[in-house]
Amino acid sequence: MIPLSTRMRPARLEDFVGQEHFMYPGSLFYNSIKNRTFDSAIFFGPSGTGKTTLARIIAREMDGDFHEINASTTGTKELKELIDNARVKFFGLEQKTTYVYIDEFHRWNKLQQDSLLKALEEGVIKFIGSTTENPYFYVYSAILSRSTVFEFKSVTPSEAEKAVRRGFDFMAQDRNEKYEIEDGVFGHIATACAGDVRKAINSVELCVLSAGGENGGKNINLENAKSLTQKSAMRYDKDGDEHYDIISAYQKSMRGSDPDAAIHYLARLLEAGDLISACRRLLVCACEDVGLAYPQIIPIVKAAVDTAMMVGLPEARLPLADAVILVATSPKSNTAYCAINSAMADVEAGRTGPVPRQLQNMHYDGEDNPNKGQFYKYAHDYEHHWVDQQYLPDAIKPRRYYDFGDNKTEQAAKAYRDKLVAEEEE
Repeated sequence: MIPLSTRMRPARLEDFVGQEHFMYPGSLFYNSIKNRTFDSAIFFGPSGTGKTTLARIIAREMDGDFHEINASTTGTKELKELIDNARVKFFGLEQKTTYVYIDEFHRWNKLQQDSLLKALEEGVIKFIGSTTENPYFYVYSAILSRSTVFEFKSVTPSEAEKAVRRGFDFMAQDRNEKYEIEDGVFGHIATACAGDVRKAINSVELCVLSAGGENGGKNINLENAKSLTQKSAMRYDKDGDEHYDIISAYQKSMRGSDPDAAIHYLARLLEAGDLISACRRLLVCACEDVGLAYPQIIPIVKAAVDTAMMVGLPEARLPLADAVILVATSPKSNTAYCAINSAMADVEAGRTGPVPRQLQNMHYDGEDNPNKGQFYKYAHDYEHHWVDQQYLPDAIKPRRYYDFGDNKTEQAAKAYRDKLVAEEEE
């Protein structure tokens, strides 16, 4: 049976839901369709947000031929045949532009993408590419320069609810049934779909097909809706942009000392089964963002990660929650992070120089050396185990990589260091 989301796919702009940030009456996008001036474009964003639906509506509004292909199953040969047919229609009696919608466009290589260029320049075809991946990483510049990129975002619950209500109406009319729908069902399905309208509509169909009732009527209750959508709120692809967005938000929430947000993103990672990313980024954050403000946190977090990896999910959530909240609520310092980055930049740029003589490995001077000896001062031979001595190469002697942070731990270390220097100068 054809899924409900396909059977009731909107055919008019007025019925389309979501993407209010660029698609609304009076917007440039909307007007370009109504005025039949819409040009080539790339749609990118999560699945179920209306990319294919909007492409079909555009083709219908523009009164052009519409061809829908999938990049994973269509090669250069098939595309060439399509373009040749489009060229006949464009330059022939019909003088008709062909719209080509290419789903999963990011799967095409450079040669395949380049096959479009001449036809685009001639105006023979108008191209709409759809992708769940960031086009600036996967689409070649020649195509990007001839297209407008539109980012599709997860549909808001309020907009998704419109589609949910229309779905129940469609099912009622299609099946000649009446439904008693419990309060909260519309809102729950709209929220649980996590911005995926296709998933929301298919949940509507499941609710109807599994509902009980008498005399041609059915009761759609909230409990049943919850059981059918319990896993639908997760939108996560370990290889897609969503993965990187979540782990980025995860670390930034810990860095920003927001334990509630940090725990939220941890939960999303664990619900998706991505224990490795949760552990790895937690360790990075402990070193990069807490660092020397609380150096003892590194072995603590490592112990929590080891425990999580040993017990596995679902119990792994417990030591990780402990560690995440600890990192989020700890004082922060990135002084070590900045220091090593600055040092690495100097090394990569060739700003190094020979190791100072007193630090070189012990060796014997030849008879012709007028200045014999290593001249190394052994720090433990001096009071407080410290002595003023040059350690950096001559070429970068004044270079300073590390600045003490303003937290209690590093300020205590600074005070101790300043005391040693002052005593040496007396």
